This record gives sequence, structure tokens and C-alpha cells, in this order.
Amino acid sequence: MDMKTIYLAIVLAPLAGAVIAGLSGRAIGRAGAHWVTIIGVGVSTVLSLYAYKRMMLDGGPVFNETIYRWLSTGSLTLEVGFLVDPLSVTMMAVVSFVSWLIHIYTIGYMHDDPGYQRFFSFISLFTFSMLMLVMANNFLQLFFGWEGVGLVSYLLIGFWFKRESAIFAGLKAFLVNRVGDFGFLIGIAAILMYFGDLGYSSVFQQAPSMAGETISILDGTEWSLMSFICICLFIGAMGKSAQVPLHVWLPDSMEGPTPISALIHAATMVTAGIFMVARMSPLYELSETALSLMLVIGAVTAFFMGVLGLVQNDIKRVVAYSTLSQLGYMTVALGASAYAAAIFHLVTHAFFKALLFLAAGSVIIALHHEQDMRRMGGVYRYMPITWFTCLIASLASIGFPGFAGFYSKDSIIEAVHHSQLWGADFAYVAVLSCVLITALYSFRMFFMTFHGRERMDTETWKHLHESPAVVTVPLAVLAVPSLVIGAMLVGPMLFEGYYQSAIYVAPQHDVLAQIGAGYHGVLGFTLHAFGSAPVYLALAGVGLAWLGYIKYPDIPGKLAERFSLPYTILMRKYGFDELYQWLFAGGARGTGRLLWQVGDEQVIDGALVNGTAAGVRWLSGLVRTLQSGYLYDYAFAMIIGLLLLLALFLRQFF
Repeated sequence: MDMKTIYLAIVLAPLAGAVIAGLSGRAIGRAGAHWVTIIGVGVSTVLSLYAYKRMMLDGGPVFNETIYRWLSTGSLTLEVGFLVDPLSVTMMAVVSFVSWLIHIYTIGYMHDDPGYQRFFSFISLFTFSMLMLVMANNFLQLFFGWEGVGLVSYLLIGFWFKRESAIFAGLKAFLVNRVGDFGFLIGIAAILMYFGDLGYSSVFQQAPSMAGETISILDGTEWSLMSFICICLFIGAMGKSAQVPLHVWLPDSMEGPTPISALIHAATMVTAGIFMVARMSPLYELSETALSLMLVIGAVTAFFMGVLGLVQNDIKRVVAYSTLSQLGYMTVALGASAYAAAIFHLVTHAFFKALLFLAAGSVIIALHHEQDMRRMGGVYRYMPITWFTCLIASLASIGFPGFAGFYSKDSIIEAVHHSQLWGADFAYVAVLSCVLITALYSFRMFFMTFHGRERMDTETWKHLHESPAVVTVPLAVLAVPSLVIGAMLVGPMLFEGYYQSAIYVAPQHDVLAQIGAGYHGVLGFTLHAFGSAPVYLALAGVGLAWLGYIKYPDIPGKLAERFSLPYTILMRKYGFDELYQWLFAGGARGTGRLLWQVGDEQVIDGALVNGTAAGVRWLSGLVRTLQSGYLYDYAFAMIIGLLLLLALFLRQFF
């Protein structure tokens, strides 16, 4: 089997499973639906891992070929094609493997749900869309995958469509992403207009020659073409990867079932924006304006969204705000031109965040779908596997030395510290402060859920037990990379040319090269942490969480009362939702009301429809008065008419 066939199988196997489960769900039954999709994604996983081994371990060549030519007109060609290089093959392996484990986990979590077959069809379609996105070699296919993951996320967030909150959350995700996608589409249109092509290789080759070009915006102000394109593309990434101010949809995505929360937050959707910017590194390296913008936006997202995680009581929402904060870290790394560090954190985050969500889901199952941490506590006695795997995920999330998240997060902090771009100082303070915040909200969740007094009701407590193997086995499998993958990949990914030509960094922006000069192996990297601030900030966060939620559990409530104004601001999520509801939703309703009352009732119904009728009625009344039925009236009218005709005739002689 040649590699072209293998790459086709990687994307088509999940699609085949989605189609069969979606169209033949009743015929094949519940078991058939999960088997066909799990086998499809399993095939994709095995082949992706083989492609990864062949390229990264055996030195196989980069694959960049057209698969299908859709349209060719003049110099423009629209096609489906695959680019499989170190960047995309890494994403393929992570997306397919994490998705496969989530598929298996779903059997246990969705066991009694009436939409069982539909759910499996959707998550398999999600995997297909993400694979098409990361394997694209042109902007057309990138946009297809981009919109594909957006569509399926909308369907899955609103999966329980009988809940009004789920409908609202799905619509919110759809509309917010439309804003980002509008900017994304403008960026692609600008590329087509100025570069005359949509293929990556052609655009990247032409990019240096376009560095000095300008574009006129609105009032004639001249912008750098590359800055305009990069900022427009980044607006798309802000929507998909939930960066401030387009972040509001992600916490509400918790309305979907837990497996889709894990899939969106770990392997698909939110990582699409991070991957896209890394793929576009040859363009972004030509715009320090765009890089600085990403530094600031990422830093704001990492810090302020992390703070919101401190006041959440829904276990899934705590993990959701953790995702927002971690995505901010990745965006900061992109802004510092540490693209490899951003993708490295994306990889480690995929494993430990999927593990956090699935562990949370395991607890939710055991507590009969209770998600409020205030009604949990002491769960570790009954769910030791879930407790242990969640502990590993939490330690990885806070960047504790030796765990996966430590290597990627620490490299990002160091990269920002070395950056000379505008906004780097602010970003460094933000991501460093966020270490303390991450540790505090992560172990607040851990202690409130697994330790302390048992706060669940008696009936739930009587039936509390460990989840079945179909749930705990994926947890155990994900725990392994959450522990070791950081140490395995830190050297190759960051300092040993792992991405080769897949990522381009200008020499003046190469912060990872500066860090790499002092790299002396995994052990040295780990030991170095104990001489820097992040590890002590993380320990301080864990200590504060223990004091506040185990030792003195009454303190958080007293602090909330004492500082009621800041607490209220945090509970209202800085007012973003209210602002958007008033400005956009309220504005749309107000515009609709204006069009209805003025445009419809007064102009269309009043002036046009009823006005026309009234005019015809008036004219008819006028004509009716002339039709009296008396002969002398008609004779008089005829005489007047003849006189007028005579006057017109004689006028030509005078």
C-alpha cells in the first residue's frame, strides 16, 4: 500500500464510520454504531502512528500532492490535497489517538442516552473534519475542515436539543465563530487577491517578496499587507481557539455531553486555531504587529480566564476555564515566535486535558450526573482509579516538574522571557502569575471533588462506586502520556530540528534557539526548574488550595462575602455575556422590531399596500362622480373636450 492510499484511508475511515452510523443507525443498532465508528477511528489511529513512525523515526519524505482537482480556471486551481510533514503528522497522531480513546469512553458515558447512534456519528465526523484541516496543503481545504469542525461542534454542543440551555449554547458557539470566520475568510480572500494562488507552497514562496506591500483600508489608510492578512487569519483563530473577546462560547460548550467536551477541548476545534497559526509561520514572521497582538491577546486570555476558574462550582466549567487559560499560553508562544513550544504544549495539553475531562465525567457518572462540586467530596475512597488518574492530570496541568505539562509550559514561559517584541514584558508577567492561579483552581477542583467531607445525598452515597472498565481503561491509557510524553519530546520538539522546514522562524525572533543554547538534557531541564519561580508558584497554589478547601474550608466563603464586588464581577464573567446579549442580541432584536414596526407595518403595509388601496379608492370615487348617468353632463364633457382639442390645434398658428 503506497502512502497516498494510507493518507486517504486516514481521513476516509472516520468518515465512513460517521456515514454508516448516521444513516444506518437503526439498522445496525447501538452496538453496531459504536463498533463501526470505533473501528474507523482505530484504523485512522494505527495508520497515523505508522505515518508518524515512518516520517519522524525512519526519516521518510514529506508528502505534498494533489488528491482531487475540483476546479481549474485560468491561473486558479481549486483542489483537495495533502501536506504530511512533521507538523501535520504530529497532529494526525494526536487527534486520531485521543479521539479513539474518547470513542471507547463514550460507550460507558452515553450508555442510556436515546441519541446514542447519532452521537457516535457526530464525533466520528468531527474527527474526519479535523484530520482534513490538519492535512490540508491549500487554503480551500483548510477552510473546508475549519467550517467542518465548526458545524459539528454546533451539533454536539446542542446535542441535548430538548434543553433550552443546550440550544442557546450551540447557537452561541455558532454565532461567535461566524464572527471569527468572517475575518478568516477575508484573510484567505486577500491571499487569493494578492498571491493569485491558494496552495501553501506557492503562497509561502511569494511571501518574502510581499513583505513591503501595502493595502488601503476604508478611509485610505495604508496597512502592511502581511499584517492585514495575518491579523485577519488570527481573528479566525481567536474564534476557534476561544481567545478574548471571542471566548464566550467555550464555557457554555459544557452543555454538551462530557465526551464531546473532551474532544473539543483536547484534540479538535480549539486546537485548530493554534495549528493554523503555526502552519502559517512563514507569513507571521513577516509581521511583528501580528506577533505582538497575539502576545497581548494570549496573555490576557491566559490570566483573566484562569482567574474565572477560581469561582466556578461546576466541575466541567472549571476544566473549561482551564482550557481557555492553556490556550492563552499557546497563543502567547505563537506571538513570541516559539511555534514549536506552542505545538508542544498543544500535544501535552491534549492528553492531560482529555484525561481531566474524562475523569470529571467518571465522577459525574458515579454521582448520577451531579456536576456541582459543592455536592461532592471524599470520592477518592470509592473511585481510586479515577482519583489517581485525575491527580496525574492535575499535576500535569499545573506544570509540576516531571509531568508532561511542566516541559511545555516552562518552555513557553522561558520563550516569552527571551522575546524582544512589544508586549512581551506584559505577557511574561501574565503567564508567570497564571502558574499560581492554575495550581489554585486545579487543586481546588481536585480537593473539593475527591477529598474533605462527603457532601452528596444519602441515596447517591449508597450507590457510589468506581466506573466500569470501558471508562477507566481510557483514563489509565491517557495517564501514561500525561506523565511521560513531555520528557520524551522536549528535546526533539524544541531544540533538535523536529519540525525541520514545517515551521519557519526568522533569526531575530528565534527565542527557542537562545533557550536551546543552555539545554543539557531532560534531567538538567527538570532540575533547573527548582531554581526558578514557576515551580514555587505552583507549589504555593497547591498549598493555598489545601488550606482553603481542606484545612479551613470556611475561608473561601468568608472571602467571597468580604470582597463581594470582585466576587460578583468574577461570577458574572466580567460582564462579557451581558454586554454581548445587550449589544448584539438586543441590538438584533431592536433592529428587527424597528424593521417590523416601521418598515413592515408603516412602509410596506401602511404606505405601499394600504396606501395603494386608499389611492385606488380615492381615484375610483373621483371617477364615479363623473359617471352621473345624465345626458347633459356627458354632452357638456364632450363640448369641453372638443374645445380643448381645438385650442391645441390652433396653438400652432399663434
